[in-house]
Amino acid sequence: MESAPPRVCPAQRAGSLDNRFRRLLQNPRRMLSPYVREGMTVLDIGCGPGFFTTDLADMVGDRGRVIACDIQPAMLEKLRHKVRGTALESRIVFHQCRETTTGLTEPVDFILAFYMVHEAADQTLLLRDLCTLLKPQGLLFLVEPPIHVSKTAFAETLRKAQETGLTMIAQPAVRFSKTALLQK
Repeated sequence: MESAPPRVCPAQRAGSLDNRFRRLLQNPRRMLSPYVREGMTVLDIGCGPGFFTTDLADMVGDRGRVIACDIQPAMLEKLRHKVRGTALESRIVFHQCRETTTGLTEPVDFILAFYMVHEAADQTLLLRDLCTLLKPQGLLFLVEPPIHVSKTAFAETLRKAQETGLTMIAQPAVRFSKTALLQK
């Protein structure tokens, strides 16, 4: 079994990432409905076992799709198993990225990067890659955990995002998180 890079949450902890208690605290629909519409193409980078992916796939509807992207094949397999045989399966594209790039070229309307940018080996490369994928006026919702990411480190991440061509337009409230809504 392939192991995750040292900064990444291991697949063995997937259950702690996708549970009812977390859904009460960080409800995907409530958090993402202001930004995600039917027919959109959405990238869920660092999707893990799909805590946000399934709600995103429901929100984009039959005309939209969600690219579930993770560095760990085991996380993608957990998500694949979760949606197998459901209506959501046809709306989700499973993609294994590499440590330094997503490896994607398809333009997207919205990117969710939830609790994962701090895990990137090179944040500037990652943010540049994400900015390239966004359509004009596209949005990147960046959410980081306060325990792992200090105020100073988050400010540095935002500085790097601005250098890649993204502009912060809001800081939506998400429990237990530092956030930024960035636009291309």
